[in-house]
Amino acid sequence: MQGYGNMFLHGSGVYYRHFSDTICSPLNRISAAVTRRTPGNNSKSTTTTTALLLFIFSLFVIAFVYSFYVDSSVAVTIKSGSSSPESILTTKQPHEHKHPKPPPKKNRINYSLNCTTTNETQTCPSNSPLIDPQYQTPSSSSCPDYFRWIHEDLRPWKETGITREMVERARRTANFRLVIVNGKAYVEIYEKAFQTRDTFTLWGILQLLKLYPGKLPDLDLMFDCYDWPVILARNYREKGPNVTAPPPLFRYCGNEQTLDLVFPDWSFWGWAEINIKPWDSLLKELKEGNKKVKWMDREPYAYWKGNPAVAETRQDLLKCNVSEKQDWNARLYAQDWGAEIQKGYKESNLADQCIHRYKIYIEGSAWSVSEKYILACDSLTLIVSPKYYDIFTRSLLPVHHYWPIKETDKCRSIKFAVNWGNTHKKKVQEIGKAASNFIHENLTMEYVYDYMFHLLNEYAKLLKFQPTKPEKANEICSETMACRAEGLEREIHDGIYG
Repeated sequence: MQGYGNMFLHGSGVYYRHFSDTICSPLNRISAAVTRRTPGNNSKSTTTTTALLLFIFSLFVIAFVYSFYVDSSVAVTIKSGSSSPESILTTKQPHEHKHPKPPPKKNRINYSLNCTTTNETQTCPSNSPLIDPQYQTPSSSSCPDYFRWIHEDLRPWKETGITREMVERARRTANFRLVIVNGKAYVEIYEKAFQTRDTFTLWGILQLLKLYPGKLPDLDLMFDCYDWPVILARNYREKGPNVTAPPPLFRYCGNEQTLDLVFPDWSFWGWAEINIKPWDSLLKELKEGNKKVKWMDREPYAYWKGNPAVAETRQDLLKCNVSEKQDWNARLYAQDWGAEIQKGYKESNLADQCIHRYKIYIEGSAWSVSEKYILACDSLTLIVSPKYYDIFTRSLLPVHHYWPIKETDKCRSIKFAVNWGNTHKKKVQEIGKAASNFIHENLTMEYVYDYMFHLLNEYAKLLKFQPTKPEKANEICSETMACRAEGLEREIHDGIYG
């Protein structure tokens, strides 16, 4: 059982940090304490679990105990609010991970842009139209579980607050600085982001301002659109009045070694370069795509399609592809975006890719936006030990929302998972459905905007200065961004996909 527990935690790649503060009312949960076990230590760790956790483990222990890839000597490193790695790991039982009642469906974010027809510079209208005047401030009692990480991410500044000097120290790697004053957004661009990441991120913030007119406080922040988190926690572990606090820096992902503030990624509002629609529209298509092929009628293999060039781990994954000599139960495809563009994106429609019983998620250079698309498919998601997290993935539970795949033994781990799943079809369908429900119910655009609202409000509370418009910043609004856009970017802004 101890060996299985170590594999269960290591294989998932999911790390939990202990926290007590929450934004939303906490869901009822049953916790299990797991004591860290280190290699070379002959003494057995004591394990305290609830009866329910023992029951969940018992469903899988027989299968795993005979699997050749279980490594019971793996050390589990847990990051806590303190600097000690020896903290107690607290997890929630799967059956207690309840889905909150979805918020009332809001009116579609759609309105007419007031674009000039002359060569004059586009300016912001004095009175921007509201998207939905009946859109209410988020309720503090119906937030999904992952909202609780907002306080944890902001914990490094809980005692010191955030000064202007701290914010400006984050400029070193930032792509832009965003300042909101009296409900208006001002942006100073330091470096153009890759493709349109910054454009769609700012577009999302503008929609937030329209959804909550006058309700966002004044704030000043730096945003880094690159993949890798950079604010190393080890540089800021010391406590005291004369210790330098970390610079607050927003980005799309984080990991257990960094303090970057995680924000919804740009693809929630579309990814024009590869024809990915805004999340609100795509989520509906994925739901319909799930109905095209019932799980029992799907291909009994593990599917992955992506760009292997961005990471060695993906190139290593391709070695698990079917060949004349070996079949690892995987069907893997390298995505050639150049060729796909020439074909008019006919073979990259995400809603048409829910035809396998199993789908693989593997990180690229860092985290990948593809995770939410994969989890939404009703298929059992096989997650290769992740190192990064985004806004929602820290609430995913192994063997409840996904199946962990061992990074150092991908092929045999995938083959075992598929073989096990094809002989335990009912359980596999339950896991796949739990993940799909999590995405369709907990990751709606309403909740994404609510997450942004809570995060920015809590961040603003920590500011120890009054934000003001930077000298080189320009006001942005829907008109200044969308009116000069072209092609797919303009179509997305205009809401053609909405």
